[in-house]
Amino acid sequence: MSNVLFSDVQVGDEIPMLTVGAINRTTLALYAGASADHNPIHIDVDFARKARQPDVFAHGMLSAAYLGRLLTNWVPQSQLRSLSMRFTGITHLYNIPTCTGRIVEKFEENGEKRVRLQIRCGNQFGVEKLAGEAVVALA
Repeated sequence: MSNVLFSDVQVGDEIPMLTVGAINRTTLALYAGASADHNPIHIDVDFARKARQPDVFAHGMLSAAYLGRLLTNWVPQSQLRSLSMRFTGITHLYNIPTCTGRIVEKFEENGEKRVRLQIRCGNQFGVEKLAGEAVVALA
């Protein structure tokens, strides 16, 4: 994380990408424990198959957390002003989440210089899993 200045960024700039390790059963078990989300569709293969899924899959909020990390790797959490996202796909086992962000607007509000970013979490094949936007205050 560095001190990002409003004057140093332009509409169209991309922030540093975040790629994490492949989703595996250990990842899902650890996230279930940390989040207290023990929905069996994420940890029980028999339950997932009864729900007509080929296997368990990642919690949507795990990918949302990766988008949060994308932003806080770029600026301190205290500079986040808003964050919204929507789920657009399932993150299957062995997908490698890749998060990106692009500045789409520069503006001032409440005496602060801010940027609006489009953010996205996809897999190694470029298939989108989450899409959203964030507003960040910059110095």
